[in-house]
Amino acid sequence: MNGTLKRAALACLLMFGLLMLNVNYLGAVKAEDYRTDARNQRAFYARYSVDRGWITADNGKTTLAKTVETDSDYRFERQYPNGKMYAHILGFFAPESSRGIELAAGKYLDGSHPDLLVRRAIDFISNEPPKGASVDLTIIPKAQEVAYNALRASGKRGAIVAMNPRTGAVQVMVSLPTYDPNTIAVPNKSTAAKAYNKLDADEQDPLLNRATEKTYPPGSTFKVVTAAEFLEDDPSRTPETQVAAPQVLDLPQTTVGLPNYGGAACGGGQVSLRYALERSCNTPFAKFGMELGWDKMREQAAKFGMGEPIPFTLPVAKSDIGPEEELAALAQLSIGQRNNQMTPLQMLLVAAGIANNGEVMKPYLINKIVGPDGGVLDETEPDPMSEAVSSEVAGKLKDMMVSVVQAGTATAAQIPGVSVAGKTGTAEHGNSPSPHAWFIGFAPADNPEVAVCVFIESGSAGTDATGGHTAAPLAKDVMQAVLSAK
Repeated sequence: MNGTLKRAALACLLMFGLLMLNVNYLGAVKAEDYRTDARNQRAFYARYSVDRGWITADNGKTTLAKTVETDSDYRFERQYPNGKMYAHILGFFAPESSRGIELAAGKYLDGSHPDLLVRRAIDFISNEPPKGASVDLTIIPKAQEVAYNALRASGKRGAIVAMNPRTGAVQVMVSLPTYDPNTIAVPNKSTAAKAYNKLDADEQDPLLNRATEKTYPPGSTFKVVTAAEFLEDDPSRTPETQVAAPQVLDLPQTTVGLPNYGGAACGGGQVSLRYALERSCNTPFAKFGMELGWDKMREQAAKFGMGEPIPFTLPVAKSDIGPEEELAALAQLSIGQRNNQMTPLQMLLVAAGIANNGEVMKPYLINKIVGPDGGVLDETEPDPMSEAVSSEVAGKLKDMMVSVVQAGTATAAQIPGVSVAGKTGTAEHGNSPSPHAWFIGFAPADNPEVAVCVFIESGSAGTDATGGHTAAPLAKDVMQAVLSAK
């Protein structure tokens, strides 16, 4: 009898041990899988039981995303008052996913961040729904609206992004085509999935943030980078330094020459560096690149942030000048072609670095995090990213970029009473007859408050194809809007 009891007791202990082992396995190892499982309705309802923090701009004066209480089983619902205008910044808060600021600042917005631990405890004790913190962005709403309407009026795909070059605060970020995040941010899995899948299948790719998530050949805007290394390489060089500017540049190891845009002549074959940048001559800058070599060109590009992902609030595709090849390839990438691929955000940093006396600031979108009680939990401080060029070289580049706007290819970016610096770009790509159109610049040139990059995807064909014709006027509108909002 005792033996039977012992065996039964051992069996019970063994089963109890196995049960506890399984409980611990489920709790410690599989808990996250079960919590995020699409079939877990408890997690789904919990997602909409939080009074999610609002997303604002202009120190809380403009509401970009808000939470409203409903009478349904889902207590709260997310809404975006101007969803299409801010879609690529805000992203969306959907039943099973998030994107944009909704994802990047998600723990603050849903109240799960450690900074909100006391707040969560108070809500629990008082039987109130959990409250998240609000996120205030650096965007200037009036300038954002101007950029959005200007790009939409062009009828083209593209992006416009602007920032304060002295701080890195992003003032404008627009990408077209866009989408309405309200169609995805509904507390219904099937409806949200259907809306998302429709956008995802759209050939125009409206979900893509063209300002940050894709790279394109930058065309002649990259000549600013080439000019930067040309000046850094020899401090005695100035905007008035005479440089060779043939109508066609002979390239090594090939019978194909590199011409200026449209096959035009560049002065009389010998011009000042200022004139070469003003007229956006190809041959001088292609020649500079070959003479400087791959190592120096890559090093200069890296100082502006190329070759590594840019640290930013939102995902950013890596910009790069491409792998080392023959010298002919180096000549082409030195004028922004070949395998040279940049995001508009990256080219914005080129303009901003020059505007800020050679120092590139880390770009950022979040101004501050404000708790449910109104207290500031976190506030972004300006943070230098790199020194792209010396202040002396930055001054020379700034001087030449002012000439580009005053008397060169970017006269359409002129603002009455304001000195503007800039550079246009027209980039061939694939077999398309319509090149990309670019403009980078800043204003006021002597005390910059805004740097901007305008990118028009497959802008136009023929005489309307250039960045000076297509992109520069939009940049003017955006810079004016930022300056008038001060």
